[in-house]
Amino acid sequence: MSRFGLFGKFTVQENQRDTMVHILLDAAESMNDLQECEIYTVNITENEPNCVYVYEVWSSEQAHQASLQLEVTQTLIQKAKPIITGMERISLLHPLGGKGIIPKADI
Repeated sequence: MSRFGLFGKFTVQENQRDTMVHILLDAAESMNDLQECEIYTVNITENEPNCVYVYEVWSSEQAHQASLQLEVTQTLIQKAKPIITGMERISLLHPLGGKGIIPKADI
């Protein structure tokens, strides 16, 4: 089973980026105990004041989907929904290795 990577973009209401960042950092913290979540980073850019980017690496797509059903994830989704004006899945990725990625035998 290959890894699953996702690079996504959240667009939020004006002046709500910091709120979204905090929600997503809470999500990242909740992933600390999930071994299937290898990387979860929250990112911003200077030239898009209403956008937040998330980069995730999971042991599989099924592990990612299962995480979306967790109570903590559902709570954070409900908290974020009112301020989100758009979501974009920039790219689905197949992470192969590199710093932060533990090598898999099946690569």
